Amino acid sequence: MKVWNPINNQKFETFSYLPPLTDAQIAKQVDMIIAKGLSPCLEFAPKELSFVGNENTVRFNGSAAGYYDNRYWTMWKLPMFGCSDTSQVLKEIAECRKAYPACYVRLAAFDAIKQVQVISFLVQRP
Repeated sequence: MKVWNPINNQKFETFSYLPPLTDAQIAKQVDMIIAKGLSPCLEFAPKELSFVGNENTVRFNGSAAGYYDNRYWTMWKLPMFGCSDTSQVLKEIAECRKAYPACYVRLAAFDAIKQVQVISFLVQRP
């Protein structure tokens, strides 16, 4: 069993503790997102802005539940509301990767009923 080294080892989202997902594994996750009726959305950020830290975080005076410090990344186009084709999502992932090869790219999914983000994982690490 391997012990996770926390020193200079930034982790993002659920699958960050696994090796990077293959395109086939990402496609299976997208299949599940669409089957559940969720809306996929891509976001990207350069390495220096992708992890929350005291050096790169803009602090606001929010202390309420749900307050976030600099945790939002730039959205790639609009969320794919009503998307029912896995290949459309995979095409957008490929386009985002090509346009921003030096950025982290994550796939998020939103639940229209609960009105929250329910899934988020990296599909590219620079």
